[in-house]
Amino acid sequence: MLAFTTKLNDLIWSVPMLFLILGAGIFFTVATRGVQFRKIKDMFRIMIGGKKSETGVSSVQAFMISAAGRVGTGNIAGVATAITFGGPGAIFWMWIVALIGGATSFIECTLAQIYKVRSSDGTEFRGGPSYYMSKGLGIKWLAVLFSAVALFATTFCLHLPNISTLVDSVESAYHIPRLGTTVAVAVIFAFIVFGGVKRIGVWAEKMVPLMSLVYVGACLIIIVLHVTQLPAALALIFKCAFNLEAGFGSVAGLAVMWGIKRGIYSNEAGQGNATHTAGASDVDHPCQEGLTQALAVYFDTLLICTVGALMMLVTSSYNVVAPDGSAIVTNLAGIPAGVLYAQEAIDVSFAGFGSPVIAVCVTFFCFTSIMATYYYAETNIVFLCGDRTRVPMNIVKAIVIFAIFYGGLTYSELVWSIVDIGLGLMSWVNIIAILLLVKPALAALRDYEAQQKAGVSRLTFHPEKLGIKGAENQMWEELSAREHVSAE
Repeated sequence: MLAFTTKLNDLIWSVPMLFLILGAGIFFTVATRGVQFRKIKDMFRIMIGGKKSETGVSSVQAFMISAAGRVGTGNIAGVATAITFGGPGAIFWMWIVALIGGATSFIECTLAQIYKVRSSDGTEFRGGPSYYMSKGLGIKWLAVLFSAVALFATTFCLHLPNISTLVDSVESAYHIPRLGTTVAVAVIFAFIVFGGVKRIGVWAEKMVPLMSLVYVGACLIIIVLHVTQLPAALALIFKCAFNLEAGFGSVAGLAVMWGIKRGIYSNEAGQGNATHTAGASDVDHPCQEGLTQALAVYFDTLLICTVGALMMLVTSSYNVVAPDGSAIVTNLAGIPAGVLYAQEAIDVSFAGFGSPVIAVCVTFFCFTSIMATYYYAETNIVFLCGDRTRVPMNIVKAIVIFAIFYGGLTYSELVWSIVDIGLGLMSWVNIIAILLLVKPALAALRDYEAQQKAGVSRLTFHPEKLGIKGAENQMWEELSAREHVSAE
């Protein structure tokens, strides 16, 4: 089975996929005139100034839910894996994916807002790839295909690396039996998800800043203590990225692949998952959410992943393996790629503190990622089943709880391969769709900038007047007519 999934992975993540991801990001950057760079000030203003909403979630909560989905195993184990199999140069390509991925995220999340719908009881919004494929492209079968692939990934596969990493870290640091941790995670998960998207938003709004602060703080302390090694670490990243470092030639080509693969796994730009959260947000104009989610990409990769990678590199807490399995760099003999790299990096300066600190960070990272991933599955169930979601939703919750127990007790290496297949398929379908739908997103951007230039007191959005077909015009008219609820 592992051999089959490995071959399928190699096919999905082949050169055409790399060109698709990078090409789309570059195209969106040019088409939006570098919106991810030009509008950074707007990103912070919208995210910080977002107010609470009685319908859906606020822009702040949407940012935190999407950040919760992005910030997880990929930020520690994913970075370690990228360095191990792609060399330090893989980090450079993760940066590239983030920089151009900001434009990709802006386009897809703006589309999620344009084509979002209101729930039948009027209490929530729903949106995402399946909605803009169905309503924007008018291709229902493609939307159903995406939802099916997304459910394959989000109800089972994506939870396994998170819960396994969480349980392993807690067991290593505090010697708590795997079963005990697994049961605790399952119980807390059930309590939160039965409260709906708003409860998930409240949880994420509180937990994401805390977990990020602890991890970034720990990494920065270690980097400062080894600041003399920082220039060499940065130089190694750039040299390995362009095959200028002797001894890393055998993984030079893999640096690009692993950097892109782990970059998109980490920040989700182009994958489509973050758009589910973007579609749930209550904002005045779709571009506000597009900009907020572009900021989330930077937050994930340019901050969280970077400080972790530099911490590992400045302390030499990493290994590098050639494609044939032979060792290129062996700084941590017998230690597999993953959270143990981060633990060892902290232990270099504070012996015995690595496991407890990383266990706390991993617990927050992975649990909030499980919560966000569940919400992605929930959104696709709603799309497929409409109002008749009670039974399917309970089935999804049961599958996720099963995944928590499976991942916590019997996790295997096969899972990473399956995860990459799911993410690869989602990326293929979603990126092609947003390339076909770029015109409505660009029309929304022009409208957003025109209103800003005119100095309007409050942004509004009227898709019909912009020539955008398939959007819920009546819903947007009602939203535009209500009292001011958002940042701008």
